[in-house]
Amino acid sequence: MVWGTAGLRTHIWNNNLRSVFLLAAFPVLLVAIGYALTILMTGFDTPSADYGLGKPPGADAAPWLRELSRLPMIGVWSLGLAAVWFVIAWFGHQAMINAATGARSVTRKDEPELYNLLENLCISRGLSMPKMAVIESGALNAYASGLTDSQATVTVTRGLMQRLDKAELEAVLAHELSHIRHRDVRLLVISIIFVGIISFAAEIVFRRIFWLGLRAGGDRRSGGRGGGLVIVIGLAIIAIAYLLAIVIRFSLSRRREYMADAGAVELTRNPDAMISALEKISGNAEVEDSPEEIREMFIENPKTGFMGVFATHPPIEKRIDMLVEHAGGKRRLRRSAVPEV
Repeated sequence: MVWGTAGLRTHIWNNNLRSVFLLAAFPVLLVAIGYALTILMTGFDTPSADYGLGKPPGADAAPWLRELSRLPMIGVWSLGLAAVWFVIAWFGHQAMINAATGARSVTRKDEPELYNLLENLCISRGLSMPKMAVIESGALNAYASGLTDSQATVTVTRGLMQRLDKAELEAVLAHELSHIRHRDVRLLVISIIFVGIISFAAEIVFRRIFWLGLRAGGDRRSGGRGGGLVIVIGLAIIAIAYLLAIVIRFSLSRRREYMADAGAVELTRNPDAMISALEKISGNAEVEDSPEEIREMFIENPKTGFMGVFATHPPIEKRIDMLVEHAGGKRRLRRSAVPEV
């Protein structure tokens, strides 16, 4: 199954391949959105349709075809914006994630037991020590973040620290450390950065189009049937780009959680602790006000989407079954929850 060395290497290789795909797909989708925006501005016949790009040759051609001549300039702008955003995200993504979840960095002095548990795990495998952060929430959850080993951070909630015993907490830390080792963290952060900006751009465009539509008064400003066709084409391109971004987001394999559970067992040699931790986390993982994109990084994401079709995590019961079957672990609780405190 997922426990062998070959399976782990394949998983890491697939994660690296997906990261490359995301890096390549992001500028392409931005160019598509930029092109759609130019033809939408033409369709609405707004005075600002040029956006500094100049009047394209073949001005009398069909608008959607005429705007193709602007693709090189659109590409330059899109790639430039992508590069600027990536630089900002590279250096500031951890601050953005911390702000979104309310996490604060901690040191050995602040949380000595937590710090020592993670440090011992790292020493046992010769791994770099990640930074640590804590969310002051009663929920039971944790996640790892960071694009490089030097940026890696493991974040846990206060509720997790208070309600898990030492062995269970060590298992959760080993799970998050495994995400770092397997390159899951880099893939998820790149996905959050890229898919987030595409979704944001698409939302801005749709709001802009809605405002222009109200101002234009329908076809009176949109050039009649031809302008209406241009608008439909532009909106279709943006919708497709947005849907592709969503597909990219949900194409990230849920297998990563099984692999991280297996990695935790490998690090701690204690499958029972991982099972017990998952049993306690189940039903108590909701971190209020955390963005959907960040929840994908959690050890458990209780938001499963429409009928579970777009679930970012496998059910905890299945994860426990895998640990029982393949790691020789034993269940402690018949119901995967603990009383609220």
